[in-house]
Amino acid sequence: MLARTSLSFVSGFTQNVARRSVAPAASSIVTRWMSEGDSPVAEKTEEEKAAIKAAREARKAEKERKKAEKKAKKAAQAAAEAAANKVEDVTYLTFEEQDSYSKMGDMTRVMSRSRTGREFAKVEDLEDAEKYPAGSKVWLRGRLHSIRVKGGSCFLVLRQGSFNTVQALFFKDKEDPEGSKKMLNYLKTLTVESVVDLEGTIVGDADVKSCSVQSVELNIKRIHSVSKARAQLPFLVEDAARSEEEVEASQDTDRPFPRLGQELRLDNRWMDLRAPANNAIMKIQSAICQLFRESLYSQGFMEIHTPKLIAGESESGAGVFTTDYFGTTACLAQSPQLYKQMAISADMDRVFEIGPVFRAENSNTRRHLCEFTGLDLEMAINDHYMETLEVVHNCFKHIFEGLETRYAKELAVIREQYHSEPVTFTDEPCVLHWPEAQEILKEKGFDMGDGMGDLNGAMELALGEAVKEKYGTDFFMLDKYPAEIRPFYTMPCPEDDRFSNSYDMFIRGLEICSGAQRCHDPDLVQEILEKKGIEAGEGLQSYISSFKDGISPHAGAGIGLERVVFLYLGLDNVRKASMFPRDPNRCTP
Repeated sequence: MLARTSLSFVSGFTQNVARRSVAPAASSIVTRWMSEGDSPVAEKTEEEKAAIKAAREARKAEKERKKAEKKAKKAAQAAAEAAANKVEDVTYLTFEEQDSYSKMGDMTRVMSRSRTGREFAKVEDLEDAEKYPAGSKVWLRGRLHSIRVKGGSCFLVLRQGSFNTVQALFFKDKEDPEGSKKMLNYLKTLTVESVVDLEGTIVGDADVKSCSVQSVELNIKRIHSVSKARAQLPFLVEDAARSEEEVEASQDTDRPFPRLGQELRLDNRWMDLRAPANNAIMKIQSAICQLFRESLYSQGFMEIHTPKLIAGESESGAGVFTTDYFGTTACLAQSPQLYKQMAISADMDRVFEIGPVFRAENSNTRRHLCEFTGLDLEMAINDHYMETLEVVHNCFKHIFEGLETRYAKELAVIREQYHSEPVTFTDEPCVLHWPEAQEILKEKGFDMGDGMGDLNGAMELALGEAVKEKYGTDFFMLDKYPAEIRPFYTMPCPEDDRFSNSYDMFIRGLEICSGAQRCHDPDLVQEILEKKGIEAGEGLQSYISSFKDGISPHAGAGIGLERVVFLYLGLDNVRKASMFPRDPNRCTP
């Protein structure tokens, strides 16, 4: 039985070898082996073994050939499909040629090759039916705020700036299924926050509640990626735009919103500033500078620019940053104070400056920065430093009124995320004197000691609450500070030299401005320096010399821009009011 089975196997094997075109020599060897009547279990010769091996390899080779053939065919089909769906990069050269360009694709790097002549619309203008009637085509450049591709349709929101959004749509075209498929596949590759160029047709009578443009939407005709955002963003702009109340309310739901920490936001500040409220804060900061300039220009001031690298401390204290200056030591200016006064000596009777201020103070609080923007002014006075206080008060009135009337849109966006009420203020300066403030704080339970020490944060807040309750204002001045706690250039009070002709200004109970009449007598300056134990080094010699050649009596003020923004908007941290804040723990980005 075994012999018959073996012979049957060998016979089949021989026929199989013959069908697969095994080498004739190998076939004859197998045939001879069978014809000689040898037992199939007998030891095979080397030739027989080689024949069997050759047959096995032939089968394997044939299998590999068919596999490769199938793979090649599949690859060819994929290549053909890819070629059909390939999206070429787009290079715009002229407006006239735009219809010949692909309807979708990544734009080649914008390198100022030509002026294309394309006119880009503003999203905020799209609801102007006279300018953009239904059916008209428009080009828009903006960020891809959101996108959803499903089946044969796509809905996306395009954002310009941080406030203005419009919805755009694409639906599969039955007359061009291949082109539609190509467009939908390309739309799937686009990432949120990418910058895109989009050509669309205006569709009226829309009702889009989720966009700033609600009565109009666009049918997408062309879309090109100008700059793709990475797929994994540090956080979503929509998460950065949520109020703390909204985030807190979501924590007990099955889909809580992420709470973005301050450090994460500041590490990726460019993303954080895309959130509408944060972007609007920077616009308010800019507006305050503009309104500050407007007010002072209208009152006869001129803008100056003073050095920020100086030979010594501008206010004589430990809180300065030092740097090497060609083998000597220089400091970053704590304020433009000395140079403002020297400008008065140069007969520039009314000057102001907007510039950086540096304080090397290791203060890790919600209201301190190591670098901020100073709004400084100095002016010659006739008789009394109250002339300056009135100028500053009028300047703040102009700022407050201008913000509420000219920047109402930005304020509404900010207050939606960071809730606060508008700042209240009086028509005439609301001025408290030091003794009155001391009595108010004593009544509130503070130990004021001998009444000659500076106010701490808690005292300032309590004083602000009392003033608001008594006078109905968030903005007030505190006059006649003790001379001991004011800088050396402050004029003493003529009635009591323990006090000084100096004042601070407050918004919502926190200081935003310090001002005073300055000492213009060089002998008095020298006397105060000696009394305070300050050595008149190289940095102060030229300053004192400017008084020796005659100088008008003068007074001034220094205002912290970020403090004003922070307190006017009722924010919880001054870092929100700084574009890229610097504090003791942060020097990047």
